[in-house]
Amino acid sequence: MKTCWPSFYDPKDTDAVELIEDRSHGMVRTEVRCARCGSHLGHVFEGEGYQTPTDQRYCINSISLRLAADEG
Repeated sequence: MKTCWPSFYDPKDTDAVELIEDRSHGMVRTEVRCARCGSHLGHVFEGEGYQTPTDQRYCINSISLRLAADEG
């Protein structure tokens, strides 16, 4: 999917993140935070029409990602 943000349809490790309802800026969305330190990682959006297995789009701030080469 092309959104100009790093986007995923689910977290790799669900224990690594916590989801918090965010009603700021006049909208309802879900904030993604680090389960260990509570840092803001991004937001989850649903029902946007992307064909993903979860119908969700995790928009994660790129500064919070660690990229690794495939080991395949």
